[in-house]
Order: sequence, then C-alpha cells, then structure tokens
Amino acid sequence: MPIRSRKTETPALPAITKAVVPAAGRGTRLMPATRSQPKEMLPVGRKPTIQHVVEELAASGLREVLLISGQGKRAIEDHLDRDVARNDECHQPWMDLRFFHARQTQPRGLADAVAIAEPFAGGQPFVVALGDSILLSRSREPVLKRMMDVHLQRRPAATIAVEEVPWEAVSRYGIVAPKGKPDHVFSIRGFVEKPSPSKAPSNLAAAGRYVLEPSIFDAIRRIKPGIGGELWLTDALRLLLDEGHEVICVKLRKGEHRLDIGGFFSYYQAFVEFGLADPEHGTALRAWLRKRLRQRTS
Repeated sequence: MPIRSRKTETPALPAITKAVVPAAGRGTRLMPATRSQPKEMLPVGRKPTIQHVVEELAASGLREVLLISGQGKRAIEDHLDRDVARNDECHQPWMDLRFFHARQTQPRGLADAVAIAEPFAGGQPFVVALGDSILLSRSREPVLKRMMDVHLQRRPAATIAVEEVPWEAVSRYGIVAPKGKPDHVFSIRGFVEKPSPSKAPSNLAAAGRYVLEPSIFDAIRRIKPGIGGELWLTDALRLLLDEGHEVICVKLRKGEHRLDIGGFFSYYQAFVEFGLADPEHGTALRAWLRKRLRQRTS
C-alpha cells in the first residue's frame, strides 16, 4: 500500500493582542505648548492625540497596551484612567483596554523605548503605535487590522505601514526601498533615512505603525547609537534585513493618511482636518475659513 505524504501545515500564530505606545519624547518642536503638558495630550478636534491612538488600537481588536512615557507625562496616565467619580457614563470601547505603564527615563530613541517592552511582549508579535501620530481612515477595516492579518499570514520579522508622500518632501521621512514594484503589500530591501529626492528609492514613508516579532529585541541589543546618540528602530530593522529576515509593508489606501503631531504646521493641519469633520461645528467652521481666506486675500 503506497504511503501518502502529508502536507505539513505551519501552526497558526495566536491573535495579536498587545500594543506598545511610545510617548516619552519631550516635544521640543512644539514648545512652549509642551512646556507643562505632553504633546500627546494636545487636543486634535475634541480629543487629545493619545485618545485618537488608543481608539484605533481598540477598533483593531487589541486588548492590552503598554504606554511608555517619561518625565512630565503624568497627564496621559490620568486621562486614560477610568474616572470613578463620574462612573464614565459615556462608555467607549477604548476604556476596555488594559493599560500598563513604563518609563523611559532618558529619551534615547524609538528603539530604546521598544526595548523596554520585551517582558510585556512575552515572546509574541506585538504592535507599535507612535503616540504622536494619528492614522486617519474612512475604511471600515482599520489599517492596523490589515497589518496584523497580513503579518500572521506571512510571518515576517516586521510589518510596517507606509504612506505615499510628495517626492519633494521625502527628505523629511524614513523612506523604504521596495523589492520590485510596490503593491498594496510588498517586501522591502532596505531603508533610507531622510534622503534627497534624487537619491530616494521611493516616495513611500513609514507611517508610525509597526507589527514586530520578538526578534526585534535581539536586533536592538546589537545596534549602536546613531544620529543624536539615539537608538533607531530602522537600524534594528535594517540589521534583520541584512541577516535574511523578511520585512514587509502595507500601503495606506486612498482616503487614509497619517497626521503627525510633531510640529506646529502638521499639528495645525490635523486640528483643522478634525474641526472640519466635526458633526456639530464642521459646516460653520468651513464657512468661517472661506470667509477669512477671502478677507486675507482681498
């Protein structure tokens, strides 16, 4: 009787349930607004930036969040805490998240902040969502949910959200170098930090969201400080690429984009965008802006 060969199936990974939110930066580009409050607590529309971020995490099915903060960031913890006095009469899904807190005493870079999360990750893949970046999406399926699904299917060392930016603006971003022509999901061969337009391998910039395997922690331990004496996450990812690991990207769809609360101009843009979408005041604000622009140009 012939022996039938059985196809060996790779065991499925458990669902990704943990997210790390680095929020220890000092917000120096937003001084003096950040002199006594974290930039993550600056309001964008009716909510502080950090609430937009954790709402995205909850909508993507994540359940546990490690917030990595620093000195002068206590307001973030207070905002995310349940308000027992009010009994939180307006309950929202993000309030069901379990929050954990850690401190990055010295802001030594994003990779250093991620390294703090090793015990929290527990040997499982996890999400990193920058606390000063909002991903605006009108899609019914959040960007992060798509990233986690792709990551579990392909099991790369890392999955990164990327956004198309104008070619003349690539020098402000970390740019990925795709393998071949990039589609909605594609592998990369490397990164270039803030290249000139003539040397950029693409106009696809990292958009502040990552799904990482635990192998990232060993890579971080083996990199050296880069610009500004900081440990850069891109250097750790580049090391994994050099050692033959796969890193893939998920491109933001039409109607999705990143709002960066890192400087005044991008902060103004984010606030105006949410203000115009406000269900109560958006129409009136749009009319007021048109009137003001006509007055300033006349």
